Amino acid sequence: MYNTSWNNPYSSRRLRNSYLSTVVSISLVLFMLGLMGLLLLNANRLSRYVKENIGFSVVLQDNATEADIAWVRKQLDVAPYVRETKFISKDAAARELREMLGEDFVAFLGYNPLPVSIEAKLNYRYANNDSISLIEKELYEFKQVREVSYQKSLIGLVNDNINKISAILLLFSALLFFVSLAQINNTIRLSIYSRRFIINTMKLVGATRAFVIKPFVAKSALHGIISAVVALALLGGLFYGARNQMGSEMLQLITPEVMGILFLCVLAVGIAVGALSTYFAVNKFLDMKTDELYY
Repeated sequence: MYNTSWNNPYSSRRLRNSYLSTVVSISLVLFMLGLMGLLLLNANRLSRYVKENIGFSVVLQDNATEADIAWVRKQLDVAPYVRETKFISKDAAARELREMLGEDFVAFLGYNPLPVSIEAKLNYRYANNDSISLIEKELYEFKQVREVSYQKSLIGLVNDNINKISAILLLFSALLFFVSLAQINNTIRLSIYSRRFIINTMKLVGATRAFVIKPFVAKSALHGIISAVVALALLGGLFYGARNQMGSEMLQLITPEVMGILFLCVLAVGIAVGALSTYFAVNKFLDMKTDELYY
């Protein structure tokens, strides 16, 4: 192994600063890639989460008995298109509306006109207008059902936006990935450029190409590992803060499997891009003549 500092304290300090700036630059780029990777890994999960919060309300007849209500709810619970159900009594419906209006309309009217209902959350596979139309027809066959209520325009808008966002996210991720690769490559090339005379000197004293390239690639791989660890530490801090704000919902997105895949991807990109960029940069300066190094 050669000594790139040439036993010069000033050169050693400059080299350390160069290493530090390289690690910081690559860490920030890997951090952005990690965020985008997390979005991509959770794109389907986020889409599913949004769709599973879409629901419909089954309003029952005024003369429906407790047995009728229990039967309808059981039919919904076992249906493949329903994820969960919630019974809304007349009193609960009145309480919710009272909180929304800020007035006690029951006291004003003298009676509670609201019907009992069952709120159902859809299975994400059925969260589209075509499926809900078929579900609506099926539910109207129950004599206990008076009305099936859902926001048709909202469901269509949600599905359209999910498709658009998925396409935009995929395109943006591809652009960010290539920009990030270019940024890491430029950072490393500048770092190697500052040591071009050392590379040329080693070539002039008879060092083989492999002997010159190997320590540079090894150092870049180490920098890639350090940068990946720093980036993942930043991501971990961000996720910890987000978990404190969002609670259990964030834990559903940041699973051990997702974090494992993200860690391996960020680490692989950091090592691979750093090593390859260094390899090509060192080769470039090895092929240059001494006079060309000054330009």
